[in-house]
Amino acid sequence: MSGSNPRRRHSPAVYRRRRIVLVLILLAIIAVIWLLIAQPWRGSASDASSAQPEQTQAAATSLPAPGDDAASATAAPEETTDAEATPSASACAHNDILVEAVSDQDSYGSGVEPQLSIRVTNDGEEDCTLNVGTTTQVFTVTSGNDTWWRSTDCQTEPSDMVVTLAAGQTVESATPVVWDRTRSAVGTCDDANRPAAPGGGASYHVTVEIGGVSSAGSKQILLY
Repeated sequence: MSGSNPRRRHSPAVYRRRRIVLVLILLAIIAVIWLLIAQPWRGSASDASSAQPEQTQAAATSLPAPGDDAASATAAPEETTDAEATPSASACAHNDILVEAVSDQDSYGSGVEPQLSIRVTNDGEEDCTLNVGTTTQVFTVTSGNDTWWRSTDCQTEPSDMVVTLAAGQTVESATPVVWDRTRSAVGTCDDANRPAAPGGGASYHVTVEIGGVSSAGSKQILLY
């Protein structure tokens, strides 16, 4: 048609640039699709997570704690075996126990109060148990056939204490019992006017009992 302008053809350089742009777009699309399908980041994360427990286990193995459960579990059977191997001691036979009365002095001046103790010896060949608590202790002071004082007359809050006496072992009272040099009787414990034991060289004998075993003899003391 007359009057219309003919379409201009682009130069070869323009077509080359367009082809390059299309190729780059296609490459970008392909790369995105590959990343979505392959997900290469998963391998790194899995490797990191699997490596961490191995490091923790190695640290725990190389640095065991003194109170570790595994150590306790290992030690427990040994303790149980030892306990089973050593049977518990049986009660002492009375004929294997030697009981003696002990005093801090042989004679006492005027106003000096005797301090009395018990000495116990396991004369047997085996370890044994004996109740040496205050519930089983009795101190008795006599003069001839006259009983002057008995520790149980005014005893308060007695208690039991079972101990194991090794064969041949001797034990003695930790704290002595004090005789106030008066005549005791149940019901006179708070009496400040109880009869006083005569002095002037008078002889008294102390006998003791503990765990159901009485002393074979007595301990003589003199009061002045």
